[in-house]
Amino acid sequence: MATTRQAHNVWEGSLLEGAGVVSLDSSGIGEYPVSWAARTEPPASGRTSPEELIAAAHSSCFNMAFSHALAGAGTPPARLETKAEVTFQPGEGITGIHLTVVGTVPGLDEAAFAKAAEDAKVNCPVSQALRATPITLTATLG
Repeated sequence: MATTRQAHNVWEGSLLEGAGVVSLDSSGIGEYPVSWAARTEPPASGRTSPEELIAAAHSSCFNMAFSHALAGAGTPPARLETKAEVTFQPGEGITGIHLTVVGTVPGLDEAAFAKAAEDAKVNCPVSQALRATPITLTATLG
């Protein structure tokens, strides 16, 4: 059965001087300020960017796919911690995503962990949706 999730954004003003608020409608867990400055300047608390939201979605989806694959292979993880770094270049757009995963997986060696992580990177639904963007991966057992 397919599911649909919703969010919306209200923007006021021009690109450079304006700002918006993105609302996570399906979950109702919050509203978050967004702005051009949040995309192009050093991170500041209290505002986010589309790239940070993509990073959150990608790291979550990757961990779900990876956990599922590991469990299916008989080696469920005790813990997976994944950071997604989404690079935005003004004038070009999103130029790359780097995933870094550190895992605790009893019974799995480093090579098997790295191979399973690569498979999860390729097969996670968010990775598939972002296929046009180069996605790299660093995977280590912790």
